[in-house]
Amino acid sequence: MWIIGCDFHPRYQQVYGVNKKTGEVVERRLSHEGPEAKTFYRELPAGAVVGMEATGAARWFERLMEECGHHLWIGDAARIRASTVRKQKTDTRDARQIYRLLELGEFPRIWVPTPAERDVRQLLLHRHKLVQWRTQLQNQLRALARSEGFLSRQSLWSGHGRQELESLALGPWASERRQDLLRLLDPLEQRIAILSAQIESEASKRPEVLALLEQPGVGLLTGLAFVLTLGPVHRFHRSRSVVSYLGLNPGESSSGERQRLGHISKQGNRMMRWLLVQAAWIAARKDPELARVFKRLAFRRGGKIAVVAVARKLAVKLYWRLRTAASNTVQPPAPMQGSSRKVMVNATGSPSF
Repeated sequence: MWIIGCDFHPRYQQVYGVNKKTGEVVERRLSHEGPEAKTFYRELPAGAVVGMEATGAARWFERLMEECGHHLWIGDAARIRASTVRKQKTDTRDARQIYRLLELGEFPRIWVPTPAERDVRQLLLHRHKLVQWRTQLQNQLRALARSEGFLSRQSLWSGHGRQELESLALGPWASERRQDLLRLLDPLEQRIAILSAQIESEASKRPEVLALLEQPGVGLLTGLAFVLTLGPVHRFHRSRSVVSYLGLNPGESSSGERQRLGHISKQGNRMMRWLLVQAAWIAARKDPELARVFKRLAFRRGGKIAVVAVARKLAVKLYWRLRTAASNTVQPPAPMQGSSRKVMVNATGSPSF
């Protein structure tokens, strides 16, 4: 069986592998611009274990590993880098380090969602980006209206507000800018509505998402994103792990008896944090428990810090709702990252995880 450490880059990869049966060693650089990399893996016997750091632009490589019958392990890039103390960092050293962690059974393997789940994530991300573009267009139109003294409290996007916006007397170029912005805004509104309907359809198929709707402030969009971001809920053994995974835990720099806590770490999914904060504004009004937390912290620290704290508590509540919903289904405990067990081979020649 081959064990291969792969330092993956968009245009090439550096590999270091050893055949555990024959002792054969391979160390080479494989280009992605031609058939070299695909030919290399297709010529290997099926069942090789290939380790690489978590990175983007590697979906084609994952499909290649599946087609060839190899086992692709994706590891935590920060923990892989922290496992070596040398300051010399090269592609060759990185590939060898990944191989060494695989061989010793210390590779910090992470959970990877299924292709279908990642595709639904693209739906959520696509709508999220379109909403951001819509907001940018609306802000530009609002600035144009205010520059002409339009200070009405009525929304510009209602029927009457839209008529007043289009009737404002502007200069030739300002008027053309207004028309261009409106022509860009209208198709965006229609496309966002279509994507929202598709998200509702996807969310309604998942019972775990429907269980989250009982929490005030949480809709189908936030519920679906939370379920897809966390994955199997039993892989988190406590709520603190969820908060840390989402980047809502405070940064800390403590030493001795002095504890220093900073702002949130922001190390998790950025879109999920944004959705939780938006949901927290609503939950702070409709959930009595979270409303008390928001009012207390807003009085001392301000509304922005208070709503982030509410988002943290909201994430914990959603986590426990998922745990409760999944309690009737018996699931095996999730393997800890960086298991101390070595890569074992069973009678079929496949690695035992």
